[in-house]
Amino acid sequence: MNFDLNIVPFSRRESFLAISLLPAAKDRRPGLYLRTVRGGDDKFGEAFLIELLNRQSEPVPFEPMASPDQIRLTASDSEGHADICLSDSRTVRFRSEGCGIRLTFFPAAYDYAYETHPDSWEVNSFTHGCRFMLTRLAGQMGMEVEWNEIKSSRVTADFSVDALTNMAEFAVEEFMTVMTPRKEWESFDEAVHSVREDYAAWLNNTLIVSERWQEARELAAYITWSCVVPAEGCLTRPAMYMSKNWMTNIWSWDNCFNAMALVRHQPELAWDQFMIFFDRQDESGLIPDFVNDKYELWNCNKPPIHGWTLAWMMRRTDFIKETQLREVYGPLSKWTEWWFTHRDHDGDGIPQYNHGNDSGWDNSTAFNNGIPVESPDLAAYLIIQMETLAEIAGLLGLSEESSQWRRRADDTLDRMIRHFWRDGRFTACRSGTHEISEGDSLLLFVPILLGRRLPEFIRKALLEGLRDESRFLTSNGWATESVSSRYYKADGYWRGPIWAPSTMLLVEGVAAAGDMELATEIAQRYCRMVSLSGMAENFDALTGAGLRDRAFTWTSSVFLILGHEYTQ
Repeated sequence: MNFDLNIVPFSRRESFLAISLLPAAKDRRPGLYLRTVRGGDDKFGEAFLIELLNRQSEPVPFEPMASPDQIRLTASDSEGHADICLSDSRTVRFRSEGCGIRLTFFPAAYDYAYETHPDSWEVNSFTHGCRFMLTRLAGQMGMEVEWNEIKSSRVTADFSVDALTNMAEFAVEEFMTVMTPRKEWESFDEAVHSVREDYAAWLNNTLIVSERWQEARELAAYITWSCVVPAEGCLTRPAMYMSKNWMTNIWSWDNCFNAMALVRHQPELAWDQFMIFFDRQDESGLIPDFVNDKYELWNCNKPPIHGWTLAWMMRRTDFIKETQLREVYGPLSKWTEWWFTHRDHDGDGIPQYNHGNDSGWDNSTAFNNGIPVESPDLAAYLIIQMETLAEIAGLLGLSEESSQWRRRADDTLDRMIRHFWRDGRFTACRSGTHEISEGDSLLLFVPILLGRRLPEFIRKALLEGLRDESRFLTSNGWATESVSSRYYKADGYWRGPIWAPSTMLLVEGVAAAGDMELATEIAQRYCRMVSLSGMAENFDALTGAGLRDRAFTWTSSVFLILGHEYTQ
């Protein structure tokens, strides 16, 4: 498998390092960059520009070819080529034949470089919060480092070939404090072989889909494998980032879909994805919006789909036993209570979203008339979450608590229907005034997750709406805003494009409501679109073209889940 470095970063499991082709931008030349995805402080985290050099030490154009285990850079003038491999989570290996390689570091305030040994230089990057060790392994190494009072103003490392072997080789190692020099290095070919085996093992544990989508399966497997970062700093467990382009965090509902894709064959890692936000839970019960290795954000949050996710996973693995249930029961209870305690400002028993970001559907038309907003999807999530808590309490022998959760779920279901069902449809409204929101958002169909717990007339109306080709249903799946709505935009984020989470939730909801034909059809349309357009953040609902970040893990995970569950 080969992939385009303009779209999909080159990286590996449990590494913060990545390599990408980046376009020109302010203070950035276009080219191939070694990057770090630590901390979310930089949009791309570019650290070193990578160039090929001819024998006159002049940069020459090259053509890159990337696969999961290495990148081959072929000089356009046919003078030579270079190979790059991430030999371990902190080390990038370079090898060239017939040409040199230049790394250029662009220092910011306080960044500096100095020689530590005759064959090694340390680059201390305050910008990225880490250090890099450049070590010559074969060939020649030439450094140009200028100093201007408080920082190095320019750092250029040229690695040229040995006159006898016509080869050059070096390594870039990322570290935080102290780097212990290695006594020996494995060969470059051994490093490539090791990475190839690691990815092959991951691919072997990836959900099986229809033969016609095998190329997409391999891409999805690569993206999910390469986006795992190690437990470090605020990350208490290995975490699958949304992307190693610029969405370099984990968000507290995105991680649920990744956990679901892992649970059959990698249940321990799936459990890590599910629990990592509860490790960071506030005493109030709130969980952060996103987390990376350096910090977490509390300014908004994401919807409580965790009970639904947990119930889904429990039906597909025997890994989740008493130990796991005891670990999650308290945190999930606190997360549920938080919504009723801190997000029901008008006291009507219906929790609210204070902003579109809290729903995950950031700019949905459900928020057209202002905030806060009471929306039926939130009530549905909480009903399912309380039912899941009732099930867990029962399994743990907490019969009284189990009964209490079930009563609360039933009461919330009654309130939801009375509050939101108007003239044959679910509505969203301003909290307090209860003014109904404008627009025609797919968000209002999420209560179909409740399946046969909904009255038949509501199930029938929701299914009819989801089959209506003049509203949401397109040849690629469900648009997030009706294509007939005046608010519909082809690239309108949650006002039109197709998304992985909305598709997954509603396919499961339609199946729960008893319409397997529609669920299967939408799953097939989604998988077909993704196989053609890649693992994009979202997609033009009418053309199927990938939009925004096109190397997204929850897209990859939902493709694998739907392909496995509905389309084999």
